Amino acid sequence: MAERVIPLVDQRATFLSAAVPLLSSAPTGLLLDQLGRPLRDLRISVTDRCNFRCQYCMPKEVFDKDYTYLPHSALLSFEEITRLARQFLAHGVHKIRLTGGEPLLRKNLEALVAQLAALRTVDGLAPDLTLTTNASLLARKARALKDAGLNRVTVSLDGLDDAVFRRMNDVDFPVTDVLAGIEAAQAVGFARIKVNMVVKHGTNDDQILPMARFFRGTGVTLRFIEYMDVGATNGWCMDEVLPSAQVLERLQSEFALVPLAPGSTGETAERWGYANALGEHDPQLGEVGFISSVTKAFCHDCNRARLSTEGKLFLCLFASQGWDLRGLLRSGVSDADLAAAIAPLWQGRSDRYSELRSSLPPSAASPGRRIEMSYIGG
Repeated sequence: MAERVIPLVDQRATFLSAAVPLLSSAPTGLLLDQLGRPLRDLRISVTDRCNFRCQYCMPKEVFDKDYTYLPHSALLSFEEITRLARQFLAHGVHKIRLTGGEPLLRKNLEALVAQLAALRTVDGLAPDLTLTTNASLLARKARALKDAGLNRVTVSLDGLDDAVFRRMNDVDFPVTDVLAGIEAAQAVGFARIKVNMVVKHGTNDDQILPMARFFRGTGVTLRFIEYMDVGATNGWCMDEVLPSAQVLERLQSEFALVPLAPGSTGETAERWGYANALGEHDPQLGEVGFISSVTKAFCHDCNRARLSTEGKLFLCLFASQGWDLRGLLRSGVSDADLAAAIAPLWQGRSDRYSELRSSLPPSAASPGRRIEMSYIGG
């Protein structure tokens, strides 16, 4: 294990300074990058801490009792997050996802949710506000989050078998508590709950069919995620990737499934619906999704930007550098200047790592050059 441990503090210190351009114009609500992709989705990490130690994200060998997390003073305050989010909305963002680490570890997170829910898009609508969580604290927080204005919840769950799940989270956390969190979210009125399962070949792929059986017809959408080469510490290798096509084959051995159209432009998941006896999608039975960053890249219409816990802007999940917006924010610049500084960063974006992965030389594809998933969220 020791040979793959990279000191993350060095990566967190790697950033470029954001600056206000000499010539700028007011946001128009349509900001395009070098490949013509609009900015529509902002993912905000609210903490670098997590109470799980999943091997594919925060392995215990690195994130041990001696690991140094960011000091509270380095984190963006709720007011700073809201101010930055307002500028992204002016550039065309419609969806905001709160991530971590584990976002529910951030004290009084519902206060931030309320602030963000009060913002408006360029169309005058409230943003689509969602949260990704391991659900360990969801049962006690679901009502407050719903009342604050959270629209949707996505739960990370890598298996139903308790032994498998405890082994995956590596802190001996029981699966029943996660299921209780999902039930609590349903009880308070969250109608569009998703469950994300990261599939590792030889580790939890025996949970594919049990997970599908359990969530079919419950109103919860189950999504299977290929194990990805994010960051430097998860020991990723292609042998542990189970391609989505093979996951689909396993599901089709038991269930009739029909392909569904994307729900929106830039959607990461390929959708399949459970079919009725006529071979048509039955909405009562629900659907499954496949996020296939390794075998079927979706860079061509990726419209997502990521804001780290301490205010660094990253334009790709596989990025090696980010731009420091916190420094600019705390320097006293106006909202107009903040918006003006964001624009050229997105306009200069040409990232498409997943599409180029197989053709990149080893030096360019080295995971040691990339930021950890726990730092910028999934």
